[in-house]
Amino acid sequence: MANLKEIRGRITSVNSTKQITSAMKMVSAAKLHRAQQAILQMRPYAEKMQEILSNLSASLDVSENAFGERREAERVLIVAINSNRGLCGGFNNNVHRRVNELIEEHKGARVKVLAIGKKAYDLYKKGGYLPGAGYPTEPYEIFKDLNFADASTIANAIMDKFVEKKLDKVYLVYNSFKNAAMQVTTTENFLPIEPPKPKSEGASSDFAAREYIFEPSKEEIVEALIPKSLRTQFYKALLDSHAAEHGARMTAMHQATDNATELAKQLSLTYNKARQAAITNEILEIVSGAEALKG
Repeated sequence: MANLKEIRGRITSVNSTKQITSAMKMVSAAKLHRAQQAILQMRPYAEKMQEILSNLSASLDVSENAFGERREAERVLIVAINSNRGLCGGFNNNVHRRVNELIEEHKGARVKVLAIGKKAYDLYKKGGYLPGAGYPTEPYEIFKDLNFADASTIANAIMDKFVEKKLDKVYLVYNSFKNAAMQVTTTENFLPIEPPKPKSEGASSDFAAREYIFEPSKEEIVEALIPKSLRTQFYKALLDSHAAEHGARMTAMHQATDNATELAKQLSLTYNKARQAAITNEILEIVSGAEALKG
């Protein structure tokens, strides 16, 4: 039977861990509420902007839309969006796994990973996948104060590289927020812009066949709307990941708290059994001693 002092020490340790995980769960729940409100408010706008972007892109030729130009994917950039901290279950590993799959799919190309989140930054820095000059330094700092202006700075750098033909393909890999207990690892084609998908199989795109009337002019609209839509899409991915992170951490800390509670119960039961066994042994020793004196 385990030493009583050792069991008491383990019970104290488990209860301390339980207090920490419970506090972290409450903090994550508060942060999740704010992050969830932000993505739920942003998502309808971002989705409508993306729809307009695809429809507008389909009505333009390559000379009018530099962001829709399709090229052989020789230079690929994967934007890996995850967290600065751990203790969030498989949140970061799911992104890393998908990024590694994309790297394998583009084995013959020059693949770089723009890491947004310290966990991804540390991992791909070791592998030599981080891009060179021209991108914001240490982009994982963005989560300290997530805002549209900082997201636009990173998106603009990526868009400039694509227009300059220093990139041929850009992916966004992140965890999309569904609810507090569910995050879906998502891969988006950021550049070039994807044409709208037909509503039914085998049907041609309804939008591509439409004729648009541009006001004030096609050039002004393309120059303003497409970059803004791409920046919005990028910011939406960051907000999605941010909310998903807090949901994943809250769920992980909830499970950790439950596990600590169950372990503390088991240790208390073991302690009581060991204490009872020790008392029984002491009684037996006393009785044995008394019998020996009688003899």
